Amino acid sequence: MDIGKKLRRIREEKKWSAYRLTQLTGVSGHHIKGIEEGTRQPTIDTLERLVTALGSTLAEFFNDNEECTYLSENEKKLIDNYRSMKESKAQALLIMSEALNQ
Repeated sequence: MDIGKKLRRIREEKKWSAYRLTQLTGVSGHHIKGIEEGTRQPTIDTLERLVTALGSTLAEFFNDNEECTYLSENEKKLIDNYRSMKESKAQALLIMSEALNQ
């Protein structure tokens, strides 16, 4: 897998400039350009910041299955909220969401 090419493809699919990705992640445009061109290798931390800003996870990014799904901002919020709940509240939310989905 070419990390830089995949990163660029995802960024361009979202119609984002490298500048926008820089603004969202704090990773310099020069560094992003180098990663995308294959002249620089990102650290795991840097790659995670880039991939997360693009609405994915490292697991999804490295998945070779082309049917990868990226989370919307609202989906991310729901997951973050669910993960921070006590087990009883998380179960209640799950039951409620299933009822609303019927």
